[in-house]
Amino acid sequence: MFDYIVVGGGSAGSVLAGRLSEDPAVRVCLLEAGPADKSVLIHCPAGLAVMAKYELNGWGQNTTPQPGLGGRSGYQPRGKVLGGSSSINAMIYARGQSADYDFWAAQGNPGWGWSDVLPYFKRAENNERGADAWHGTGGPLNVADLRSPNLFSQVFVDAGVQAGHAHNPDFNGASQEGVGLYQVTHRNGERFSAAKAYLTPHLARPNLQVITGAHATRILIENRRAVGVEYRQGGAVQQLRCNREVLLSAGALLSPQLLMLSGIGPGDELRRHGVEVLHDLPGVGAHLHDHPDVVQVMDAPRLTDLFGLSLPGLGHLWNGVREWRSRRTGMLTTNFAEAGGFIRSQPSEPAPDVQLHFVIGKLVDHGRKTVLGHGYSCHVCLLQPVSRGRVGLASNNPLDLPLVDPNFLGERADMDRMVHGFRRMREILAQPALAQYGARELPSSAAAQTDVEIEQFIRRYADTIYHPVGSCRMGPGPMDVVDASLRVHGMQGLRVVDASIMPRIVSGNTNAPTIMLAEKAVDMLRAAH
Repeated sequence: MFDYIVVGGGSAGSVLAGRLSEDPAVRVCLLEAGPADKSVLIHCPAGLAVMAKYELNGWGQNTTPQPGLGGRSGYQPRGKVLGGSSSINAMIYARGQSADYDFWAAQGNPGWGWSDVLPYFKRAENNERGADAWHGTGGPLNVADLRSPNLFSQVFVDAGVQAGHAHNPDFNGASQEGVGLYQVTHRNGERFSAAKAYLTPHLARPNLQVITGAHATRILIENRRAVGVEYRQGGAVQQLRCNREVLLSAGALLSPQLLMLSGIGPGDELRRHGVEVLHDLPGVGAHLHDHPDVVQVMDAPRLTDLFGLSLPGLGHLWNGVREWRSRRTGMLTTNFAEAGGFIRSQPSEPAPDVQLHFVIGKLVDHGRKTVLGHGYSCHVCLLQPVSRGRVGLASNNPLDLPLVDPNFLGERADMDRMVHGFRRMREILAQPALAQYGARELPSSAAAQTDVEIEQFIRRYADTIYHPVGSCRMGPGPMDVVDASLRVHGMQGLRVVDASIMPRIVSGNTNAPTIMLAEKAVDMLRAAH
């Protein structure tokens, strides 16, 4: 018998299990469907490129065909390994805008405004630059500047300044707006996932049990109270019970699926799939949304210091491997998306509404397509899409992945902003700092000059930038799933703690906010018990 069972060992679940087990009197079990995070591809930052190409340590998830993407199914990589998506992501540390959290609070979620959440960001953080009004030191999560950034990343920043954008040395400081180099979740030239921060150092605690290869199949419910979890490991189905709470941290795609498989969700949908309805909660799976994103790729044969397939490139890579193995420095400490910015798609926008990620290589189809030669790429992603989709059941078989429909670019306003954002990005890439290197756009985007052509390019090539949220929305309304304490409405002993609870997506990468909300949940749990 445990006090808490945590489902999912990702960015939120690692925090919950690590923090709750700090109290030796509290017994915690963490269930993770994937393996332990032992692969060198996880710990070597540049390994993310190999994991993306071959879809390693992931669920192999895709979206349903997206009308807004010309009927294409989109890629939805989610981590299936200890650390979850924090073990396979690009390690960018970004919190979003203060207004994001004030919006959450204004939706009927007291305690979630910017002034409420900033202390939790700081508590989580050990920023190598030191503590100040915005940053913390001494927390579990190491945040650092890149150890060996590619010199070309600064060239992008210079181009951004030439295009009229402010240089911003800290996207998580007083203002988010501008261009600059990203800080990353690294330590000593290695990835520093949520698992490495919160879980790995404490695996020997007698009150903490971590079970890997454990695929949760349903939450055990008695009289509308969660009392345990059923899971499959190998060929065997097993059950665990707890006397305080089940904490669901399976992420924005799998948390709503597990609720529905357990009889909690839209009654009609559950009945259609032969699932007994224990609690008709219509908002489960609704309000799914994500940052739509499109990439402009530049061919630059002479820039052999950038990642690429060529004889000089392979030579650099071999030297990089030796350097990383011996000193944990060099080109393999990159996160590829080293620089970027938060800018306005039009001057009339009240705040930055698009984010740029500058990549020191030619990124085609999420890195899954092999491209010869050298070059660089730039993402433009829409920070506040208005389109909403949903997560639904494919069947009542827990081993079948859910149906994921983010409804990308379903609303006209999203496309209009994407087109404007693409033009702003192209302006930056055309500035003298970059233009002097003679790079050329790949034909796919070079042909897109008018707004109509740019729209066609976006529909043909846009996809996720890996930030699904909102499918178990926090709020007091009839379509909300959890309250401001993250308790599932109408249930006892059950909370959802992950990015699925976000009432609206944050204006930036979602890893740091997910860690923050788990830190906050820990205080709620300690106060409740």
